[in-house]
Amino acid sequence: MAKVVVFGFDVAEASQVRRIRNIQALGHEVFSFTMRRDSMNAEFVPDWKNVHLFRTKSWNHLQRLFVIIGSVLKTLPHLKRIAGADVIVARNFDMLVIAWAVRTISPYPRPPLVYECLDIHALFTREDLVGRVMRWCERRLLFRTALVVVSSPGFIRNYFVPVQGYEGATALIENKIWFDDHVVPRPSAPRPRNPGAPIVVGWVGSLRCNPSFRILLGTADKMGDEIEIHLHGIVHRHFLPDFDEAVVSRPNIRYFGPYQYPDGLAEVYRACDVVWAQDLWQRGANSDWLLPNRIYEASWFGCPSIAVAGTETGTRVAEGGLGFVVGEAEASHLVRLLRDLTPEDIDASTRALLAREQSAFRLMPNELDIALQMAIAAAQGRVATLST
Repeated sequence: MAKVVVFGFDVAEASQVRRIRNIQALGHEVFSFTMRRDSMNAEFVPDWKNVHLFRTKSWNHLQRLFVIIGSVLKTLPHLKRIAGADVIVARNFDMLVIAWAVRTISPYPRPPLVYECLDIHALFTREDLVGRVMRWCERRLLFRTALVVVSSPGFIRNYFVPVQGYEGATALIENKIWFDDHVVPRPSAPRPRNPGAPIVVGWVGSLRCNPSFRILLGTADKMGDEIEIHLHGIVHRHFLPDFDEAVVSRPNIRYFGPYQYPDGLAEVYRACDVVWAQDLWQRGANSDWLLPNRIYEASWFGCPSIAVAGTETGTRVAEGGLGFVVGEAEASHLVRLLRDLTPEDIDASTRALLAREQSAFRLMPNELDIALQMAIAAAQGRVATLST
């Protein structure tokens, strides 16, 4: 059993909860230092040992700078807990800065540091002085980490190696669906459809991608009663300021609000024929490189994904048989695809997804355990003896 300290950006966010419970499921002891943001699990209380740092808001960069400094100070009374750890996992760059600073200040033996990169933030791909400074800061910290964990190989191939010159140890842990003791069952067959019924397109998760929203609005306008668009999740209205007006004015779009993770997913995906899985809000960078959890969730429940060709998501959907791909991120291309799809096409894709092994879409505990072992081994100069 290892002692793992996790620095997390939001204690209630679904992927953060998944990660810590995944570590616990392996039999490891977890202690965390976490922020909290507004999320679908606003009332969530961690059932592991946790130190609350600060409540933060996305995209408030000045506030985040002060939060980083304050978090280091709030962590200092707990240095002994960090000293006794086998590994520290920092989940995003802010948390890496805090973890590195606290680890550096500590007078105790220093555990190996893992940088889990969830996304390549827009600050790091800017071409101006701000971008150069952020990349320089990240490079300095990369040299001090034992392992970089990513959710998509596109992050390594397009950013960490060519841009940051990183040559250290890496591990891939994809954003697959995670279950605790209760596994939400998969459907046994495609959902029944009434002849002539509109095709149902879902958009599920954090609803913040304005380009995706515009494509779905345009598709709804062009297809009329041929389509229903179902929206599920938390709406980031600072990115989608006209969300409510746009949805209310279109009878073929319905917003169902937040859902429970993971128990609510079955009902969400069971009602959809296909889902829009592509992220577009940072085209040319993070959006082109990531693999969203939508493709794993949808695939688990036999719901085909739609993505855009030329992106990491589009490549995975096409090559992995996870659904369908449009040539361009435009409403006209999505309309053409949806009108060409037959119920038989959708049923065939659903059956193929449901026939796949669980491990293709479900995060298995050993995937994270390998990464933790790699981090400890890398710190001891033995990373070559382990592989993913």
